Amino acid sequence: MTTRHLSPDALDDFAGQRPAWAPAPSGDGSEQCTIEVPLDHARPEGPRITLALSRLRAKDPARRRGVLLALNGGPGGYFGLGRRFPAALARTRLTEAYDLIGFDPRGTGASTPLLGEITPAKAPFDSRLPDADFPLTAEDARIREEGAQRLGGEARRHHNTPNVARDMDLIRRVLGEERISFVGYTYGTYVGAVYGALFPDRLDRCVLDSCVHPDWSWREQFMAQGRANRANVDTWAGWIAERDRTFGLGSTRDAVLGAVEEAARNVAGQSGTALRTLFDGAMGSRSADRARWSELGRLVAELRTGDAAAVTRWLSDERVWPPTETEGTTRCGVLDAVTLEKDWPTDLEVYYADLRRFREQYPYGYGMMRAQPWVGAFRSFTPPERPVPLTGEGLSPGLVVHADGDPTDIYEGGAAMAARLGYRLITVADSGQHEIYALNGNPGVDALVDAYLVDGVVPEDTVCPSTVARPGIPADGAPGGTVGA
Repeated sequence: MTTRHLSPDALDDFAGQRPAWAPAPSGDGSEQCTIEVPLDHARPEGPRITLALSRLRAKDPARRRGVLLALNGGPGGYFGLGRRFPAALARTRLTEAYDLIGFDPRGTGASTPLLGEITPAKAPFDSRLPDADFPLTAEDARIREEGAQRLGGEARRHHNTPNVARDMDLIRRVLGEERISFVGYTYGTYVGAVYGALFPDRLDRCVLDSCVHPDWSWREQFMAQGRANRANVDTWAGWIAERDRTFGLGSTRDAVLGAVEEAARNVAGQSGTALRTLFDGAMGSRSADRARWSELGRLVAELRTGDAAAVTRWLSDERVWPPTETEGTTRCGVLDAVTLEKDWPTDLEVYYADLRRFREQYPYGYGMMRAQPWVGAFRSFTPPERPVPLTGEGLSPGLVVHADGDPTDIYEGGAAMAARLGYRLITVADSGQHEIYALNGNPGVDALVDAYLVDGVVPEDTVCPSTVARPGIPADGAPGGTVGA
């Protein structure tokens, strides 16, 4: 497999399209259209698929500098905003200078769909799965891959990140623009980096928020969520230990973590493994959210000895992400296809060894589940090309934004991406937030990114405070300290 390059002339027929923009049903002033792109950019004469686009025109034509595309969700744009992005960014300063362009990446939303079969899982929903059930996770992955291949077929090979980047460049050409600016979140950060590697002279200003790591496989990226969640739990446990008179969970981090494990055992004994799994999920989600640290302390304190009613009361609002698709017989198959653009181990014992390690070290935030076998262990096709090497060569200055406690994309990925591309790094300190710019109400980050994208002001590496403060409970011995939760 090689990284493929295609002459722009081969795509002239596509670039000559004149999209028929029509007012969006939302009535927010945006427009929608569809365009055609090749399923396989290396064979533009072959099958075609459609992409669904949206546009919100710049408010000031005299200041308009071009178009700005935005993308999140994934891998593949799965569960992302897609065409809704212009509405999400409409309250920023970006509308002063850009036509905001949203799009449903290939296979998703209102674009030509890539579907897979819904295949019910056999493995139990268990964040501390016993060894005896490991083969069930592998069987679930094998059956899921077979169902994805039955419906997706040959098209799956061409739903990958390089082709999403090539689609973006066709969008640029169809819109008659020399360059594009880009804001990417999560999977969109990888798309932006790949676009910059393939088309460095066509990428103007670029912001990558909550980055994937430029050197990791998709398996490594998923598994890092276990470490990210554990780091948040450890930080929370240190804070709780300094307030033992309030929470009574111990005066050292290890003692607090011991209390967490007592609570996990009690929840399992009172209510079973499904609710204990939700407890492990709550440890991840609520330790990331600094504003819920006091609540999490009270939760652990009560669930160490509480009955089934207490367990249900505390965990009734805990949710699993992404939600399980169970309605009908088909689901979006893009996640499965895109994650197979990079290699996965085929030896199941590799997964089983990691499952044992993650069960011991990273049960919180569903960390163990991030190590289980995935469809990549049973990949049905050979990717048509190798992953694109990421480089900052030829790129204009850009920004990376990343919160240091991001539980979805671990902070070291953002730092590595900034270093790889030569971008400036904006760190949100003491924050477990994800997707910050314009979506999480951080005025410091928003001002820096707006000034860069609209005015061209490139900041130095900067640390911004989080907008989610830790609870105002003094540490033991501090002035104003009180006893009691």
